Amino acid sequence: MTGTIFSLLPPIVAIALALITKEVYLSLLIGILSGAMLYTGGNPLLSVEETLNIMGAKIGDNANILLFLAFLGILVALITRSGASGAYGEWASKTIKSKRGAMAATAALGVVIFVDDYFNCLTVGTVMRPVTDKYKISRAKLAYIIDATAAPVCIIAPISSWAAAVGSSLPADSGIDGFSLFLRTIPFNLYALLTLVFMAFLIVTQVDFAAMKSYNERVERHGEETMDSDSPLMEGGRGKVVDLLLPILILIVFCISGMLYTGGILDGVGVVEAFAGCDAARSLALGSFFALVFTFAQYMLRRVLSFTEFCDCFSVGIKAMIPAIMILCLAWSLSGICNEDYLNIGGYVSALVGGSAAVLAFLPCILFAVAVGLAFSTGTSWGTFGILIPIAMAVVGTEDINMLAISVSAILAGAVCGDHISPISDTTILASAGAQCKHLNHVSTQMPYALLVAGCCVLGYLVSGLSQNGWLGLLVGFGLEMLLLLGILRKNRGTKQAAI
Repeated sequence: MTGTIFSLLPPIVAIALALITKEVYLSLLIGILSGAMLYTGGNPLLSVEETLNIMGAKIGDNANILLFLAFLGILVALITRSGASGAYGEWASKTIKSKRGAMAATAALGVVIFVDDYFNCLTVGTVMRPVTDKYKISRAKLAYIIDATAAPVCIIAPISSWAAAVGSSLPADSGIDGFSLFLRTIPFNLYALLTLVFMAFLIVTQVDFAAMKSYNERVERHGEETMDSDSPLMEGGRGKVVDLLLPILILIVFCISGMLYTGGILDGVGVVEAFAGCDAARSLALGSFFALVFTFAQYMLRRVLSFTEFCDCFSVGIKAMIPAIMILCLAWSLSGICNEDYLNIGGYVSALVGGSAAVLAFLPCILFAVAVGLAFSTGTSWGTFGILIPIAMAVVGTEDINMLAISVSAILAGAVCGDHISPISDTTILASAGAQCKHLNHVSTQMPYALLVAGCCVLGYLVSGLSQNGWLGLLVGFGLEMLLLLGILRKNRGTKQAAI
């Protein structure tokens, strides 16, 4: 079963069950167990044992991310309990005068927080949720804006945890500097660039379509929507706008400082090298911990909250993160059963790509499609380009750096696209958590938008490969996207006029 078509079964089972039953936790667990059954030859006892071994290993490997989520959950609860979110909402309502302005401000904040997608998703959601609620922007639309400015921004930001992950995916003996190659992929990362253009168009025109339009209309009719959170924490502190902005600013500063620290800045390493060699997960855990310490000092000195109220927020904040933590742990475990030590889904995909790589002109398009499928199945962007980038380098070689950059950019674009449409993706899960939107509502409303952009990318990478010119592919992909968006806008306005 290892390295064969059967290795695709666990993610297919998990995704199908999640879409059919709407129960993500059980679907993921069944998917993991089905993979363990395949690996152990159907032995139930060994299957459960292997499942627990994988879960233990994955949770241990990602402990820093879980700590970061716990600390951030506490920080969010503190900011909410202090009344600072409400104060910010009142301040923002005086500055932001329209629904369009609220969405634009959300997108702008998402672009500014480019350091890490996990940090981006939860921070933007926390800060902007009161403002978007005021202008009756649905939680699904908020989740989409968060998701569209998380991974797509991080994957084209030279200084980010994603840039470090891409650089580390290159084989040690490749002879190419990973950071330099990453810089070359930025203008040819069609999915990231076209997603940002797509989102900006939707904000400016205030047009929605497909599942998002139906969802928004349903929310408007019923006046409420189902959210993935417990009863909200009541505000009762004396917080001001500064009590929201300063902890978040300090969090950003400490997380960036943590990346420089874990990258060896104190050992004389340069800034770029420090970011490239940092431990992003440990940096975020360190940054969020020290931000929490700072917030304690700030709130106690300003008497924003009492000591008892501050401590009460610990359990509330961690509890709010439990749904995201559970799904992440299960998604990591599903990825684990599919890795090279078990079912080796990457080996099967590698064989498919290797067999299709004879026609170099079609390679970027093929790699994009394979990356979409692999990221969709496993729910991980980093794992996807970690598997496919070495394959692209083996097929293209290091002599043709232009074609290599186009091919690697196609992999990165496909990984982010597959991540966007996958119900088990960590960033999709965290975007739902940040917006406090029911997870499957976010997945179903975002998928048509992501697939439209993906279609434009397919044509763009086809042109890029045939012409060996990434700029021409970008121009074609952008042109097709604008034609489709203008058609949607015209149809939407025609429908409104007919209704009048």
